[in-house]
Amino acid sequence: MTVVTVLHPGAMGAEVARLGVQGGATVRWVSSGRSEATRRRAADAGLQECTDLHDALQDCDVVLSICPPAHAEDIARQAAGYRGIYVDANAIAPERVHRIAELLPDATVVDGGIIGPPPKWPATTRLYLSGDTEAVATLFDGTALEVVVISDRLGQASALKMAYASYQKASRVLAATAHALANQHGVGAHLAREAELLEGRPLAEPEAFTGAAARAWRWAPEMLEIATTLMAAGLPADMAAGAARALDRWVAVRDRTDTSVAEVLAMLAVAPPEAPA
Repeated sequence: MTVVTVLHPGAMGAEVARLGVQGGATVRWVSSGRSEATRRRAADAGLQECTDLHDALQDCDVVLSICPPAHAEDIARQAAGYRGIYVDANAIAPERVHRIAELLPDATVVDGGIIGPPPKWPATTRLYLSGDTEAVATLFDGTALEVVVISDRLGQASALKMAYASYQKASRVLAATAHALANQHGVGAHLAREAELLEGRPLAEPEAFTGAAARAWRWAPEMLEIATTLMAAGLPADMAAGAARALDRWVAVRDRTDTSVAEVLAMLAVAPPEAPA
């Protein structure tokens, strides 16, 4: 029977651990320093309690690190010397995954990225994997968690998570900022109506990027005006100013209709030349 240790069973980790148990694995967790809420989640999920990490790692086949991203490397350091399979499934940059692999030279480090809510129901949540994934890919067979193997290239799963979260989370912050600005000026109800009339899902419509690039020369100054308006209202303006800087990278294709999606995406990775002094 496969033995899995989950670090640490918060809301997401506990549900993933529960599915591991459903899949037939013995799943451990480390109780030292954890809250009563975490203890209840672990008990509900059917996890086996260990008082410290050393005990949890004894004869453990797989470690699943699911924790706040700021703690990912610290937890990997605590597991130094572990020789099994270590899956880092945290929302971290690909570069940090490689650093974690360096911290665990005796382990087989697998890169993971979870997209979706805690997996309580099928077809809601995916665990993307990259690296040496063979022993991990079948852990959740027959459960609500869909496992998707990308490649044997360490870092790709985290890159996907970063790409998705950069839109999914930032878009909510942008929406909240827009509503805060509208409310300050007494036009919140009108913004809400315009929101209902919006069409499209930008992340799923890359073909629209070429039109945005062609109009970037007009949109960049507008974003700077938005930044000024936000600052005057005491609201964070960095994202609007950052959007203006991103739009500046497209000024070379002003009003062009013959640019491909691949070209405009590549242009975002290259800063425009500085204007002469």
